[in-house]
Amino acid sequence: MFTQEKVWCPYVGPCDPCPPIREKVYSTPPQLYISFQPPNLPQWSPREALRMGTLWPALYSPYEPRC
Repeated sequence: MFTQEKVWCPYVGPCDPCPPIREKVYSTPPQLYISFQPPNLPQWSPREALRMGTLWPALYSPYEPRC
C-alpha cells in the first residue's frame, strides 16, 4: 500500500531572511502509482461515484483542508 501524503525537508540556510519551514507536506495523486488500468477494478455505484468524483475506489484521493 502507498501513502498519498509525502513529507519533504527543505534545506535551511544560515542566512535565510525568513523563518525556516522544517517540513513541507504535499500529496501525490493515485494515478502516479497505476501505470495502466487493470481489468475488473471494483467500482462504486453511480451515486457514490458522483459523490467521490471517480468511478473506481483505487483512484480516489481525499482532500482534507489544512485550515
